[in-house]
Amino acid sequence: MTGVSEGAGAFSRPPTAVPPGERGATRIADRVVAKIAAQAAREAVGPLPAAASPPHATVAVHHEAARIRVHLELEYPTDVGSRCRAVRRQVLDRVSGLVGFEVPEVAVQVERLHPPVAFGAAQGRTR
Repeated sequence: MTGVSEGAGAFSRPPTAVPPGERGATRIADRVVAKIAAQAAREAVGPLPAAASPPHATVAVHHEAARIRVHLELEYPTDVGSRCRAVRRQVLDRVSGLVGFEVPEVAVQVERLHPPVAFGAAQGRTR
C-alpha cells in the first residue's frame, strides 16, 4: 500500500513552465475555417428550398487573418440584402470567436434564387 501513496505524491509536483519562445505553434488549416464558415452560414440562412444546395465557403488565411467567400442559394422572393448581412455577421462572429482569426472580409455570393413551387404546377415547358 505504501507504493501507491508514494506514486500519488509524484503527481502533485507542478509542471515546469516552458518559455514562450520554445513552445510549438498551432496551425489551423484553411479547410477547417471554411467548414466553420459554412456551418455559420447554414445557421444564419435557416431553412432552404428543397432543391437548394447547402452553403459552402472558401477561405484564404494569411497571418491569422481569414478572408472568406460564402456561396449560397436562397428562395425567391426574399430580402437578399438582409439575408446576406445576417450571413456576414454570423460568419464573422463564429470564425473570430472559435478560431481567433481576424476576419477583414466576408463576401457573400448568391449563386441561385429558387422560385416557389406551386402545388400542381405544370413542370417543364408550357404554351
